[in-house]
This record gives sequence, structure tokens and C-alpha cells, in this order.
Amino acid sequence: MNELQMTRWFTVACFAFVAVVTMGASSARADESVVITDIVGRKVTIERPVKRILLGEGRQLLALSLIHPDPVSLLAGWPADLVRQDATTYGRYRERFPGIEKVSLVGQGSVDTFSIEQALAVQPDVAVFSGGYGPSVKSTDVVSRLENAGVRVLFIDFIAKPLDNTAPSLAILGQLLGREPEAQAYIDFYNGRRKRIADRLAEAKPKAPNVFMHAHAGLGACCNSPARATIGAFIDAAGGHNIAADVLKTPFGQLNLEYILSKDPDIYVGTGGVHLAGKGGLVMGPGIDEQVSRTALAEVVARPGLADLAAVRNGRVYGLWHIFNNNPANFLAVEVLAKWFHPELFADIDPDASLRELNERFLPVPMQGTYWIRLNSPGEAPHAGSP
Repeated sequence: MNELQMTRWFTVACFAFVAVVTMGASSARADESVVITDIVGRKVTIERPVKRILLGEGRQLLALSLIHPDPVSLLAGWPADLVRQDATTYGRYRERFPGIEKVSLVGQGSVDTFSIEQALAVQPDVAVFSGGYGPSVKSTDVVSRLENAGVRVLFIDFIAKPLDNTAPSLAILGQLLGREPEAQAYIDFYNGRRKRIADRLAEAKPKAPNVFMHAHAGLGACCNSPARATIGAFIDAAGGHNIAADVLKTPFGQLNLEYILSKDPDIYVGTGGVHLAGKGGLVMGPGIDEQVSRTALAEVVARPGLADLAAVRNGRVYGLWHIFNNNPANFLAVEVLAKWFHPELFADIDPDASLRELNERFLPVPMQGTYWIRLNSPGEAPHAGSP
């Protein structure tokens, strides 16, 4: 089987998996029980309609928003990670859905602060966990105590294997809420965007540039980087070669500057977010002006060692929103990276247009800010994900 055949087989398999996940619920009404197979293979019987959901991490509100017009109305409780780490997004949802202020907190946004007592007190019908900031499949005590109290527990995933598990996770949420058509509409949109990148790479077989992804760029000692899990998975999918994946045995790890200099990567991608504000790092994300991000990126790559990289000398320096690593809109990161890695092959791909369509078709609260940025070299026009 050649590479093109393998890519097409993978795409067909993905569509088939989603079809299997959704098929069982296609004939079920929104007011009867359904059996849902969650992302880790657990079969869970859910009585619909589900009215009170406990989220394991607040940022998964976006996933609910993709398929439900009033996701806040479903929340019985959640941790404070969105409130604490992304005040802009929280504020925008509060403007659109004032009831968000009344959602009970069950932790501060970490596994160790998650309170099972507070979680039980909000009397949820279902708990949705994803293993980011909240309980994971390893949290067996939390899961058993919830289930013993009659609370169903479902696992989804946008972070461990984001490109494999995003579509199935949305299908699971569609079954949970009795909104299978809405979930399928987003899955079709998502898979279509992914497929056009994968198919073109498989057909053209371009040489993969060496890429250094600097995670949380500018924060602490140089240089934290992902391997092929989480946000690092996007590099391969976009047709790049991740230099960190050659040496790291864990999802994230520290690369020493000598190693990076020896590889002298073609492309530098720093990741950042609003969590780096005031910490000397790359500030990006909701509500951030593109010039703020561009200035921060320039300061990061001007530091000793990084300034000597070929990528910096040649003007192939970029910034990417780190939270794409746990977000069902992660296809945008793949589009952006593919365009940076292979600008001629993907000259017609417009991630800004994809973001506008995402906002217009699926999100009650649009994503607005700087989600990708290019550090301009002479003669190059700016490009930033800020619609």
C-alpha cells in the first residue's frame, strides 16, 4: 500500500468510526436512553434529556457550544480554569449567557483541586471528563464515587490524541445531548478541512522542512517542546518534520539549545497564550491584538542562541496559539502550519476564511483575537489569525 492509499484508507476509517459512533443513536429520540461508547471504550447508558452536566475542565465549554445554542444552560458545575486563565473568553460568554456566573465551581482547574464533594453537591446527571485540567481515566476513585452516586461518567479527548479523537468526541457529545445532526455537521466540516490537507500532501509528497516548536515560548529556560502527542501532532499532519520527536520519549520535554542549534531548523514555531502575559513569553489568543503578539515573538527569538537559527535569519518565524492543543478547532492549526511549511502547495488555503466560517456557522460566541502570527521579514506581508 503506497502513501496515498494509506492516507485515503485513514480518511475512510475516520469517517467509518464516526458513523459507527453515531449510528446507534440515529434512531433514538432525545427523550429516551441511549448507550454511548466513550473515547476510552466504556459503554455508558444515558437517560436523555440530559439537563445537568458536570465538566471536568471549563475550556470544554467550546465543544458544547459547537452543537448546542445555549451550552451554559446545561452546566451544573465546572472548575475555574476558564475563569482564571482566559478572562476574555469567559467575559464574552458571560455577555452572551449571563447565567454563567451562577455555575458552581468544583475546583480551581487542576486534578488535585477537583472536589468530589462539591461535584456531588451540584447533582449532575452526567460528568464529562477529558483528562486535561480535570479528572482523567486514572482518577478511578473520582469516577467510582460519581457512578456510585448515580452520576454517569463519559470521557472525551481533544488533547492526548487530538487529531484522532476530536471527531469521535464531538459525536459522543452529540449523542449525549440528543443533537446528533448538529454534531455531524461540525464533524463533516472538520473532516473536510483535514482531508484536503492530507490528500494534497499525499499526492505531492513535498520534502518536509525541519521544524522546531517552542512550547510556551519565552517562559523559563530554553526550550520546552512537544514530541508527536498533543500540539506536536499537528506538525506531521501539516507536512513538517518535528526535530523534538527525534529525541523526546515523553509528550513534552526539554531540548537543550546545543541540540537545537545542531539541527538548525528551517522553521521556528513558538506557541503562546494569554497565560504568558506578564511573564516574558509569547502572548496570543482571545482579545490579543496581533501587534502585541508580533512584538512578543520578536523579543523571544532575539534571545541568545535562538537569534542564530537559520529559521530566524531567513524570516521563517511564526507564533501559534498554544490552546489549539486542547480545542476541537484544532484543524485551524493544521491549516496554518501547512501553509507555513509549504506556502506554494497550499497557496489557496485560507485559515482566516476557515475561522470566519467556524464562527458564523457553529459558534454562538465567536473566536476573536490573534491565534497565529508571522514575524515579518523585509518584503513580506503580515499574516495573523485575527478576523
